[in-house]
Amino acid sequence: MSMNRYLPLILAGVLLNAAAQLALKQGMRAIGRFSFSSLTALGGAGLAAAENPFVLAGLLCYVVSVVIWLLVLSRVEVSFAYPLLSIGYIVAALGGRYFFGEAMSLTRWSGIAVICFGVWLITRTG
Repeated sequence: MSMNRYLPLILAGVLLNAAAQLALKQGMRAIGRFSFSSLTALGGAGLAAAENPFVLAGLLCYVVSVVIWLLVLSRVEVSFAYPLLSIGYIVAALGGRYFFGEAMSLTRWSGIAVICFGVWLITRTG
């Protein structure tokens, strides 16, 4: 039985993981920089994060992505599934560019192209 039939499940987990990163980034943009210099500062940042809807949504996405990943690992070889997590790097980088206006140099685009090629190679073996 082909492992490629589990690609939608793998992609769902990967996309939820990338969505978690983007939601957490948005939440931390609202909270701002914080310091580990004192327990008071850390506690204040922790409370702000616990109350931020984007941080909470990001954490929820992580939990669901872990459940999906457990389903994936129960059905697919880890040597096939795990490299496909790199799709999340692509989605997160593009999301950072689109949602947050982050710079994407030629070097970063080249890295994303290499990742895409690697993912394509891996799916050919499934």
